Amino acid sequence: MKEIVFSISALLLTVFVSTKSEKKDTATAEKYELVWSDEFNKDGQPDSTKWGYEEGFVRNHELQYYSRENAYCKNGVLVIEARKENKNNPGFIADSKDWRKNRERIKYSSACLRTINKHQWQYGKFEMRARIDISAGIWPAWWTLGVSKPWPANGEIDIMEYYRGMLLANIACLGEDKKALWYSNRFSLDSLGGKKWAEQFHVWRMNWTASSIALYVDDQLLNKTPLDKLANRDGTGFNPFQQPHYMLLNMAMGGDNGGDVSATAFPVRFEVDYVRVYQEILKQ
Repeated sequence: MKEIVFSISALLLTVFVSTKSEKKDTATAEKYELVWSDEFNKDGQPDSTKWGYEEGFVRNHELQYYSRENAYCKNGVLVIEARKENKNNPGFIADSKDWRKNRERIKYSSACLRTINKHQWQYGKFEMRARIDISAGIWPAWWTLGVSKPWPANGEIDIMEYYRGMLLANIACLGEDKKALWYSNRFSLDSLGGKKWAEQFHVWRMNWTASSIALYVDDQLLNKTPLDKLANRDGTGFNPFQQPHYMLLNMAMGGDNGGDVSATAFPVRFEVDYVRVYQEILKQ
């Protein structure tokens, strides 16, 4: 969700397998155990023991002001709702050079949930069943960040990211130029099945091991990168994917990458059926 510079050539995907509508555990019971999940089965605010929130204008010059009020659970689904607003920015400073502070009005709002300081994991199978909105300018994502070092030296994994008609699967570490070095693949919405595909729920998955990170949707491989390629290029040898990461769920809009929302009808919703984390059962 930071500034995207594609350093790896993207391949178009032509065939995807649709997931069934019912919930299904895809991790192998004999090798993996469920260590954390949220099924979002209780109506109301998301479970505060599992999720915290970002607040305000945060990154990428995005249009939305993040607020916890834009996330709620209903009928077994987490809804992250983007809305058109007309409110005062409580952090407004007229002569500030900080774009977060010099916006007088909040014109759009959304939510970003994250597990930082609550739950973090190193390696495992991560799954999300969700339906994303593909309206113009909308930018939903499910991603992780490492707990140590500032971005991008902490490492970023975009398990699911969508904007401007493209589905992305990204992994980033620190490059030699002290900017993010991206291992990225992107897939046109048309290659997936277009609007009809987006109207359905799909299962995104990450298989993260000590040797590689592999990203999937509906069991179709999107990106697989060896961990030995992902050490930071700063001479320290630190590999940000050999440390715990926390996860984020959000729906951004506009900004550096998201596009133009002026023709989009609000509200729009990113709906999440479940999020699950499995880890390998260690042999005694």
